Amino acid sequence: MKQYLLAVLLDESAPEPSEREFQEQMARTGKVTDEMRAAGSWVFVGGLAPSHATTVVRPGSGTTTMTDGPFAETKEQLGGFWVIRCDDLDQALAWAEKCALACGAPIEVRPFNDEPGE
Repeated sequence: MKQYLLAVLLDESAPEPSEREFQEQMARTGKVTDEMRAAGSWVFVGGLAPSHATTVVRPGSGTTTMTDGPFAETKEQLGGFWVIRCDDLDQALAWAEKCALACGAPIEVRPFNDEPGE
């Protein structure tokens, strides 16, 4: 089975949901995660702090520099993710549809590189 990252793309320029909306969203995404577990597809799930909590470590000339804020200057940032195991891309896309509907945000589907020898 191949592993896929289902990345939640969060528009940080959009208004924050109310506490009630946030709790409803968490309940919906929790149900999808429970479905993934029951199906044997779930590997890991995580939500991320807002991009302003980011520190970027950049290499250059044998040293590194550290800067606050996200690497990409865009309103869409990584808000959370699922790592799942699926037979193929079609199965991963089916999970991504459920995730997008549950969290109300775009989901980027990206396969992990194959392990050597697979």
